[in-house]
Amino acid sequence: MPKQKTHSGLKKRIKVTGTGKLMRGHAYKNHLAASKTTKQNRQLRGETSVHPTDAKRIKALISNML
Repeated sequence: MPKQKTHSGLKKRIKVTGTGKLMRGHAYKNHLAASKTTKQNRQLRGETSVHPTDAKRIKALISNML
């Protein structure tokens, strides 16, 4: 049986920390930023962790990166 390939789109969006936690960028920050408040834009800048219910599914897709 062939090996499972890493999902190319997902590997660009997810970072794996040293402890194995999955980090992702915030949504709603790519465009129409002028209509959002400064506070909202500032809080969307950083990364956040992937929700535990999604982590198992994502780990299967990026298994080669782990």
